[in-house]
Amino acid sequence: MTPKIAIVGRPNVGKSTLFNRLTGTRDALVSDLPGLTRDRKHGEAELGGHVVSLIDTAGLEVAQRGSIADRMRAQSEAAIEQADLVLFVIDAKAGVTATDQTFATTVRASGRPVVLIANKCEGRTSDSGFYDAFKLGLGEPVAISAEHGLGLSDLERDAMAALGLTPKSRPKRRDGDAPEDEPVQPRKPLRVAIVGRPNAGKSTLVNALLGEDRMITGPEPGLTRDTVASDIQWNGQTIKLFDTAGLRRRAKITDLAEKLSAGDSIKAIRFAEVVVLLIDADRGLEHQDLSIGEHVTEEGRALVIAINKWDLIEDKQKFLKAMFDKIGAGLAQVPGVAVVPISAASEKGLDKLLKAIVTASDIWNKRVATPKLNRWLQEALARHAPPAPSGRRLKIRYMTQPSTRPPTFVAFCTRPDALPQTYQRYLVNSLREAFDLPGVPIRLNLRSGDNPFAPKRRGR
Repeated sequence: MTPKIAIVGRPNVGKSTLFNRLTGTRDALVSDLPGLTRDRKHGEAELGGHVVSLIDTAGLEVAQRGSIADRMRAQSEAAIEQADLVLFVIDAKAGVTATDQTFATTVRASGRPVVLIANKCEGRTSDSGFYDAFKLGLGEPVAISAEHGLGLSDLERDAMAALGLTPKSRPKRRDGDAPEDEPVQPRKPLRVAIVGRPNAGKSTLVNALLGEDRMITGPEPGLTRDTVASDIQWNGQTIKLFDTAGLRRRAKITDLAEKLSAGDSIKAIRFAEVVVLLIDADRGLEHQDLSIGEHVTEEGRALVIAINKWDLIEDKQKFLKAMFDKIGAGLAQVPGVAVVPISAASEKGLDKLLKAIVTASDIWNKRVATPKLNRWLQEALARHAPPAPSGRRLKIRYMTQPSTRPPTFVAFCTRPDALPQTYQRYLVNSLREAFDLPGVPIRLNLRSGDNPFAPKRRGR
């Protein structure tokens, strides 16, 4: 089993910077703004050839019961309970504070092995804070600078010793080794981003799919800041869920934390395969929902729309008809997009949502054989011939599909610049109908020239 390591400490001591450094990513948001991290963020790192699971946590604070800070603390304490090792981080420049002492007691009481880390030790001003850390009773601190990558080898040594691991070397491949000796690469998880306006219920949905309270939830909008990834299994398929911060209109975003969170959500859309746009049924479909959906399709991602809080709607048929009308008008570029009513709080409709996600992924990855594609093309041209601008008939001679994700087609024709957008839409809609491609973006590129695969005529 993969060892789990929780990174804990009070706010703004550099936990997320250390998480990014050890995982070799920029997954965790980093800023001088304290308390930016709120949920548990998971990632993988390597210690001496061993893969370990890292958990970045919110800053530990003394807080009033029921407050956001109290819920953040509960998430951090849950991470400590799950961990095989705790990395307790202090700010060596600031020295040991009363909050550090309070939560050092909590970590000691957990009974988990602990490595004490004195971060920000890149200058002499941190010397007193480093020696002050001994009074926490967590052993000898490891001096590092997560921002500059200093002291990480010492941290790796102590972490491996605490976990009982020994460095292992990778066996060198001999010249005569057959390719079958290579380990089989596991199937990559399906990446799914959950997006929507603030307070639509994204974190509640992720918690319901995970079957545990991984994300902080509550009536306050904007609780989620980091994009948090979590894996689930469904019908033999691994799905990596990305819970994102709520997206408001750009003009309304003034807070630094919200700007960072919005940028992280946009990045999650860009790297997802399927995006679930979560709509609050209590508030209905608004312009911002359609703007988010339009951005998803522009990025070429597969889209699924989930209507949350469905159990609160009385006249469901009337509501659904109005919803389909608005979606059809506002997202005309992806007709047939899947719309799934759910209730995240009562965990209803989740199987239907997961089925729609996998189906959307299959369509997004669909490839049409070239002979079928060109038989369809001849039929489409016979039904509706291309226009003849300036009295010269445009000819489309050949079509191929060079790539998927999303389905992308190339048509070879005369004067591609003269082919009207209306006729291009006709071809795309006909493609959708003929090859069953609903709800995903389709890209049609036009190139001049004849069929590139036709035999060339020899000169006399």
